[in-house]
Amino acid sequence: MSESHSEGPPAQHLDAENVLRTMGHHGAQRIARMSVPQVFVLAVMAGAFITAGAMFSLLLGAGVESTGPHLLLQGLGFSTGFFFVVLASAILFTEANVTMPSTFLACRAPLRRIGRYWAIAWVGNLAGALLVGGMIALAQDYPADVTALLDETIDKKLTYREEGGAGSWFEIIVSGMLANWLVGMAAFFATMGRTIIGKYIPVFLAVTLFVAANFQHSPANMGYFSLAGWMDQGPGWDVALTWNIIPAGIGNLIGGTFFVALPFWYALRLRASDELSEPRPRGDHESVVAGDASED
Repeated sequence: MSESHSEGPPAQHLDAENVLRTMGHHGAQRIARMSVPQVFVLAVMAGAFITAGAMFSLLLGAGVESTGPHLLLQGLGFSTGFFFVVLASAILFTEANVTMPSTFLACRAPLRRIGRYWAIAWVGNLAGALLVGGMIALAQDYPADVTALLDETIDKKLTYREEGGAGSWFEIIVSGMLANWLVGMAAFFATMGRTIIGKYIPVFLAVTLFVAANFQHSPANMGYFSLAGWMDQGPGWDVALTWNIIPAGIGNLIGGTFFVALPFWYALRLRASDELSEPRPRGDHESVVAGDASED
């Protein structure tokens, strides 16, 4: 029997211990080679995709009375927007919450550039949400069941406001941490995958879980509040920012950093210590997402 046959088929995914290193080198390439306008444009595109996914989740979920199928369809709709972000290599704030800590850990990139990238991602996502939300409201009128579901979705995201106080704000932060834990794992698994299907299945599962659980995802909520605002259904941007988007964003940043990037880096770096010190040539364990890590 030949050696190639005895070794078995090649791996169908990137090994877990190489994922954060791959994401880190990819992030380092971006902050080193992309101008501020380029980062902003990709962040706007990500906000646009996420808002389109939010709209799709409403269209699929409207009129479905059974709770399980209703939440599953909403997760399917919203995961479409996130998957567009993955395939287009757009810049999403909640993905950056894993990529940027990985970039610092893998490449010791300057904190100033990392902070700037984070800020541009958040602002660009909001701009994309406002742009696409306004275009959707201008172009289309939707039936009552769709607008009713949008109202219900907004009400669920503002339940914390009804109680008020610092305790409710902290609850939003914790919910945001959980959301970015799942979204961060979606990005982690998408980097592992080597095929379109291999990337999509874990994205669909992780995103559907956070949608069904009503965990607070800042860019997603930008999309929903943008749609509601342009359709004259929302509470106003002062309420949306204060009682959802900003505290959720803080929680997202904490969750992506401390629930995904740091624990996996700490736990897996011992197995990959040799690889971290000397990047190896592209082969079975390199991701097509990140390009050639040796360029950094």
